[in-house]
Amino acid sequence: MKVFCNGEAQEIAPGTRVAEYLSQLGLDASSVVVECDGKILTREEYGSHALQDGSVLELIRFVGGG
Repeated sequence: MKVFCNGEAQEIAPGTRVAEYLSQLGLDASSVVVECDGKILTREEYGSHALQDGSVLELIRFVGGG
């Protein structure tokens, strides 16, 4: 199925949860804020929120610097 992440189409397996998707991208869930279909998800929802065909995701990563 297809989802759109930060404006780019991505093919993922049906039933993929947000936590699994972040892992596939090599991202640490504790450093990412996820908006899915216009709703900001809590980190507790990452493991249970299943992505749907056509879901639109925006991922925002926190980075530190000096």
